[in-house]
Amino acid sequence: MRDPAGPAVTDAHLHLWDLQRSPYAWLAGAPEALRRTGEWSMVHDGLAALGVTRVILVQADDTPEDTAHLQRTARAIEAESTDITARSPAITADVVGWLPLEDPAAVADALADPAVTDHLVGVRHLVHDEPDPGFLEHRAVGRSLELLADAGLPLDVPDAFPRHMEQAARLAEAHPELTLVLDHLGKPPLGDSAQMGVWRAALERIAAAPRTVAKLSGLATSGNGAFAPVVAAALDLFGPARLMVGSDWPIAPSSFTLDGFSPLLAHVRERLASDDEALREMLQGTAERVYTRAGATGEAGATGEAGATGEAGATG
Repeated sequence: MRDPAGPAVTDAHLHLWDLQRSPYAWLAGAPEALRRTGEWSMVHDGLAALGVTRVILVQADDTPEDTAHLQRTARAIEAESTDITARSPAITADVVGWLPLEDPAAVADALADPAVTDHLVGVRHLVHDEPDPGFLEHRAVGRSLELLADAGLPLDVPDAFPRHMEQAARLAEAHPELTLVLDHLGKPPLGDSAQMGVWRAALERIAAAPRTVAKLSGLATSGNGAFAPVVAAALDLFGPARLMVGSDWPIAPSSFTLDGFSPLLAHVRERLASDDEALREMLQGTAERVYTRAGATGEAGATGEAGATGEAGATG
């Protein structure tokens, strides 16, 4: 049954990986508990209990095989939901996948191929694992980003602080038609007061671009995990119409649990308890606008004005 505490939820950042489908080389350096396949059946009931009715499956490897796996999984999730019971509410599923951004011709071909764009609502590259920190500002990558903007697909930027925070702000300025999604609020260094000031200043520059969006996700594994101050900062800088929530499952203080997502949802619901519209925006509305399927009509990324106020080690 849907959580009675508020409106339906889109989990805007869910990982489902299959170790038989793609290398996931980064897992070799991840906590041992994460080094196993994460399947939909392992998290479905927990998400349904939290009121989740849509999931965004986010790539965890820069390979076409990982993205294809997520697309098959998204189709299976929706097929499963055609048999609706009170215990298992209908859930829709979409994919933030990977494309070879350094090859704009290949990106153009991919975006013209319905098989490649099936359920595709965004693109991500594991830039924090790139040897070249300037990858996203290469000229060829810039041409690919223009193609994404033309297709109405946003770019997710993962684990940005400190390596990519300033770069994300420059990207937003250089590509004003592209919706840029900052995963995990850029991974704020929670508990480090000096570095938090650096993070906040960088976040302000990112938020100044009107087509930037941020995810409240992955915060339980960021610094000391005390996320309340950064939720307040995000609301102040982005407003609820440019914020989304995500579980970052299975990456959490306890791997393959929702012990990071459940407290975050409770905090957001309590903070916005007096503003139903703001709460709906954060829990579902922003994701509805930003993550639209490739080729769908609508204004993907039309997320409101910059700075609107909202209050009356793993890949991630």
